[in-house]
Amino acid sequence: MTDHNTIDRTQLFSLDPDWFDQVIIRRLRRADLPALEWEGEFTRFRNVYAEVYKRMHDGVAYMWGADLPEVGLIGQVFVQFNTNRAELADGFKRAYIHSFRVQPAYRRAGVGTLLMETAEEDLVGRGFREVSLNVTYQNPDARRLYERLGYQVISEDPGRWWYYDQNNRMQEVHEPGWRMLKALVE
Repeated sequence: MTDHNTIDRTQLFSLDPDWFDQVIIRRLRRADLPALEWEGEFTRFRNVYAEVYKRMHDGVAYMWGADLPEVGLIGQVFVQFNTNRAELADGFKRAYIHSFRVQPAYRRAGVGTLLMETAEEDLVGRGFREVSLNVTYQNPDARRLYERLGYQVISEDPGRWWYYDQNNRMQEVHEPGWRMLKALVE
């Protein structure tokens, strides 16, 4: 598998200018979980990925991946249908998007938009009417993408959450930012 972090975008486009047309958005499988660690960059989220995968099989979450044949996963987005925080997802009207990312070499080419549109279309098919997400203050590029896709800031979010890392140690995170919401159907 190619080391995505060392690919130069200009080199990528000159080698295969039609690479975007080969991207497949698909449901993630158990065998995909190690690839979500992006060659060690996100190993700390190994247990998070396993838990979301379990939740997907319990019917309360979904994991989407952007797959580029002969390269592998280049993007991901997870959807929670229900959470213990009803302001994020309530299980019937509002879902929550998280863990959205695209490999750096493939950004600003439409992969993120394709992932988000696929997740949103699936939610509409499941009867959801709106979707929420949080974006940190430190990520204005993501906020601009979400706004371009129709999300609106509805509040600030303290961004406090926790997870168990790959060594089963609890990690606390503080990423204050904005809560955003998009109506999926009018």
